[in-house]
Amino acid sequence: MFKKQDRSAARNKRHKRVRNKIFGTTERPRLAVFRSEKNIYAQLIDDTVGNTIVSASSKDKNFSGGVGSNKAAARLVGEIIGKKAIEKGIKNIVFDRGGFVYHGRVQELAEGARSSGLEF
Repeated sequence: MFKKQDRSAARNKRHKRVRNKIFGTTERPRLAVFRSEKNIYAQLIDDTVGNTIVSASSKDKNFSGGVGSNKAAARLVGEIIGKKAIEKGIKNIVFDRGGFVYHGRVQELAEGARSSGLEF
């Protein structure tokens, strides 16, 4: 018999493996990305105290990128979170792709954050 692969379980396994190596601090928080079927979410997290510093998503009220499930929307979310982080005085971050492949929407979000001034 064939075993059906559980995609979310495989992603969670990859995410745990990555999280063993990546840790966000107050000076250099972690940019965590979550990609659902219809939207994309990003947040800067200080893992020393477990607080979310800044967040942005394609579901925000001030988001004007149209559909949240395409590359253009992901780049816009990256630019929004980059601008919010710069306003808070954060320039250097650690990127956490959340177990997703660094391709497509995740890559566009990262490039949008870089274009707004974040360094990682």
